[in-house]
Formats: sequence, structure tokens, C-alpha cells
Amino acid sequence: MTAEQPSADPAPAEEDLTPEQRAARTRGYVGVLLLAAGIGVPVSLVAFGFLALLHALEHAVWETWPATFGHEVAPWWWALPWLLLGGVLVGVAVRWLPGHGGHVPIDGLGIDPVPARFVPGILLAALGGLPLGVVLGPEAPLLALGSAVALLLVRPVAASGAPGAGALITVAGAAAALAAIFGSPLVAAIFVLEAAGLAGPRLARVVLPCLLSAGIGSLVFTGMGTWTGLQIPSLALPDLAGPDRPDLGDVLWTVPFAVATAFAVRQVHHLGRWTARRAADRPLSAAVGAALVVGGCAGAYALLTGRSPEEVALSGQGLLEPLAADPGAWSAPVLVALLAFKSIGYGVSLGALRGGAIFPAVLLGAAAGVLVSGLPGYGVIPAMAAGMAAATAAILPYPVASAVLVVVLLGSNAAAMTPVVLLAVVVAFVSEQIIATERRRPA
Repeated sequence: MTAEQPSADPAPAEEDLTPEQRAARTRGYVGVLLLAAGIGVPVSLVAFGFLALLHALEHAVWETWPATFGHEVAPWWWALPWLLLGGVLVGVAVRWLPGHGGHVPIDGLGIDPVPARFVPGILLAALGGLPLGVVLGPEAPLLALGSAVALLLVRPVAASGAPGAGALITVAGAAAALAAIFGSPLVAAIFVLEAAGLAGPRLARVVLPCLLSAGIGSLVFTGMGTWTGLQIPSLALPDLAGPDRPDLGDVLWTVPFAVATAFAVRQVHHLGRWTARRAADRPLSAAVGAALVVGGCAGAYALLTGRSPEEVALSGQGLLEPLAADPGAWSAPVLVALLAFKSIGYGVSLGALRGGAIFPAVLLGAAAGVLVSGLPGYGVIPAMAAGMAAATAAILPYPVASAVLVVVLLGSNAAAMTPVVLLAVVVAFVSEQIIATERRRPA
């Protein structure tokens, strides 16, 4: 008699499955995943066109046209007229167009579904402000465009039977759009998920469409750049020669540096909230006033340092690479002026203008890192990594996404600097929360 073969584990009964397991087995959820994969293609094409136009306008305003008038770099006054125009365009979008020009950046990342009728106002506020010098990034309008495209395409499958199919697809579209500018679909998906406040079992059901849409969108976006020959910049650092591991001095200095960064970011945040309260009643005049403040800060910086006002204006994305590539070229007075004037421009932009909050925070953190790297035993790469991580985690605040973003930016230095990044994120996030709680506590 032959020995009886052991039977395989029986499949779990339907009543033993979790709600998430049941949802994953439904035909509707499979359809949601297929649609998320398909949505990555049109969303990435829209994002590519938007970023290409944004880059072309920025290049024309700050490089081509100053050279046309005989200026090697933009003169100190160059930012004022352009930012005045930008303030008017943003103010018109906020005051009179549906959707009020998009999400108010001081409120973080907006991932709510965006109707198609909001898109003209969002585009006017983004293209009318960001390339003309507003100290904000393109990630917020990208999120809105991705959500709007996804919302248009989700209607044919609204009756698919999958619970919350529309919400899942619009979040996936937002993730696909963000993947274009961060250069990493993983970073984009984590930012969207953390902004949505998802946790526990809900996370597993939402993360799959986001990862799928962001991954396919990133592939299409990269292919479009190769096919068209257009260079669309993403948030990136050059390949830097860093230490094999952080020293004890790097770790010890990171703690007070992260606390100081969180305190400084809280002041920027407070300025943004103060500006937003005044912009609520008079959005047009507030937008123009905030834009003129940015122009005045850029002009003052140029007069004091002899450098281009472009370094204070704009999101800071274009300045990150030269700052990281040659930190020794930046003197302490120039870095102090950059931090002071760009922080003011950043604060008023957060409250009255339109755009994303991430890019300027990364640049300010990197500049602060270069400034404090002169401390005994504090290396440039660890200080920059700590500054970028602390500033990003404090301004949003999304600690997990901030840590992943900075680790991805560090490239070949990622493995060595990850402990510093995580330490800076935790210290800055906790410090910012404590500072914010103390400010809200009644006397």
C-alpha cells in the first residue's frame, strides 16, 4: 500500500477573507488596476506637455530675453515687472475662474478629485506665475492635471462594481503626474498615499493602482523625452563624491541642525498662514502684493550679492544642481542672503499664490546644509542630506515621503547617508509638531 500524499492547504473560505482580499478578487477591482495602468499613459503625456511649456517659458524669461537686451545675467530689477504680471494672472485665476487657480499651497498637497472645468484656472495660475518667478514648484498643478485627466476617463467604468473606483483612479492619476517631476514613480506614489492619510488595511487596496499608474506613466514620460529630444528637468542632484559612512560629528550635528531647520520652517509656515488669511478676502490684491514682495526680495538679493535675481525667484529646482556640484563657490554671506530672501518669498507665495511647496523646501534645506557644513566635523554631503530631509519633512509634513525623496536624490550616496536622512526627518518632524502645538496652546 502506497503512502498517502499530503494534501495541499485548502483555499480559505470566502467568509475567512478580509475585505481587502475580497475586493482584490472582484472583477471590478481587476478592472480598476487595468484602468490605472492605462491612465498612466495620457496623464504622462499631459504632464510632459505642461512641463515642456513651463520650462520653455522659464528659459525665455530668465535666459533668452535678458541676453537679447545685452545682459549676461538678468539685472537686479528684472524680476519686478515679470512678477507683477504673474501676480495679476494668478490673482485673476483665483478671483474669477472656477477652482480658484488650484489648491492653496500652504495647506499641503491637494489630492481631491479635480473637475475638468477647474483646469483653465489651474493652468492660468501655474503658467502665469511659476515661470515668471513665483517661489513654488510645479507639483501641485501636476497633481491637479493628473486628477482631472483621470476623472474624465473614469466615467466609462464608474459602474464597474468596484467600491470607490472613481476615487482610486483619480488618486492613481495624481501619482502618475507626480512621477514625471520627481523622476521616480515610487516617490510619487508615497507622496500621494501619505497626503491621502491612508494607513492600515486601506493602504494595500489603494497602493497598487498608484504604483501601477506611476510606473507606466514614468516609462511613457521618459520615452517622450527621448523621442522629442526635449530636456524636461526633474528634481535631481549631480553624482557627488561623498563619504562611505557618516562620522560621529555628522550624526551629532544633525540633531541640533534639524531642530533649527524645523524652527525656521515654522516661521515660513507662519508667514504663509498670515498671508493666506489676508488673501482669503482679497485674492487679487494679495496675489499682486505677494508677487511684488518676491520681486523685491529677488532685486535686493541681486543688489547685495551681485548675483542673478533668478536665484531667489522661481522654485529653486534649477539652482539645486549647481549648489550641490560646487558648494565651495558659495560664500557664507551669499548663502545667508539666499536663505533670508528666498524664505520670505517662499512664505508669501505659500499663502497667496499657486504652486507646490516641495521644491523650494528642498533647495532651502540644501543651502542651509552647505552653510553649516563649515562646523567642525560636519561634512558637506551629510549636512546637505540632513538639511533637505529636515526642511521637506517640516514644511509638508510627510515624513516617510520626505525621507524616500531625499534618499533617491542622493543617488550613489544614498546607502551611506540614509541614517542621517532618517535622523533628520524624525527630529525635524517631531520638533515641528511640538512647535506647532505650543503655538496653538492658549496662554
